[in-house]
Amino acid sequence: MAEQKVVISRNLKADLQELLSSLTYDKLFILTDTNTQQKCLPSIQELPEIQQARVITIGAGDVHKEIESLSHIWHILSTEGASRNSLLVNLGGGMITDLGGFAGATFKRGIKTVNVPTTLMASVDAAVGGKTGINFNGLKNEVGSFYPPVCVFIDCEFLRTLDKENLLSGYAEMIKHALISSMETYTSILLFDLDGEIDYTFLNKMVAQSVAVKERIVEEDPKEHGIRKALNFGHTVGHAFESLSFKKGQPILHGHAVAAGIISELYLSYKACGFPMDRLRQIVYYIKEYYTPIAFDCKDYDILYEYMTHDKKNEGGVINFTLLSQIGEVRINQSVSKELILESLDFYRESFGM
Repeated sequence: MAEQKVVISRNLKADLQELLSSLTYDKLFILTDTNTQQKCLPSIQELPEIQQARVITIGAGDVHKEIESLSHIWHILSTEGASRNSLLVNLGGGMITDLGGFAGATFKRGIKTVNVPTTLMASVDAAVGGKTGINFNGLKNEVGSFYPPVCVFIDCEFLRTLDKENLLSGYAEMIKHALISSMETYTSILLFDLDGEIDYTFLNKMVAQSVAVKERIVEEDPKEHGIRKALNFGHTVGHAFESLSFKKGQPILHGHAVAAGIISELYLSYKACGFPMDRLRQIVYYIKEYYTPIAFDCKDYDILYEYMTHDKKNEGGVINFTLLSQIGEVRINQSVSKELILESLDFYRESFGM
């Protein structure tokens, strides 16, 4: 997989201008959603190249990360004469970078893409690492490809446009990165104040730290044959929660599902890998302080388990978890009994007094 360049930008217009001037392409397209078209596109619209670009806009929200939106993007690229030498800039959150990345990977068997993430979630996770895809058949990221962008520009100024829930969504991925990384990173994550006035300068440093964790792992295992599975910690259960929310017509943000998945999978880590209970309780306390509980009951257990059986890490019909024995000590390809998985759901509900 081609190497991807990640730029922690302090002057997005200048950095993007420099990149566009260095690339050879025949036509430029920009993918936005209805939110980023209004709130984020104006920040780069003064660039001559951007003024000449064809803007493609789709609806906001993960419900639009599906095949109809993908087909819409393909249709515009085709009718507007895009070629294999065209460039697609994905300006938005994880939904846009996933969807736009997959459109870029598949149109004409691959055109160049650039990611400009506008949410914390996209900055620390979705836009970095080359994973692209769409939701399909009621399942999260069921269809996709590995296709790294030419460059990712991370500009924390965009984070000022986020509401609290979207900020928390991205922060859940930073918690995950800290847990699979080191005690030093973990401690800094837990000390950051999410309730008061956000220190965006310090958050920018923490984002760079979090991105570095992911970049290091992706470089070692770009196509998820081994250690890259560490990045799925919290996601086997988390994606099940997310899919359930779609099924109920009450969609939750990805990071909020991951935060819940972290609790359940740390419980599995405690039971199967000896993860310390005092650390587990500390993380449960932190997540409870900031994240709204996900509503489900024992009647939902079977469908949640069914969703987990579709996880892409699974092999031979066995649900494959990434678990921890300590902070920074990852155990990939861990299988546990269905009984213990359901027990972890009990633990989550009991932790929130449900």
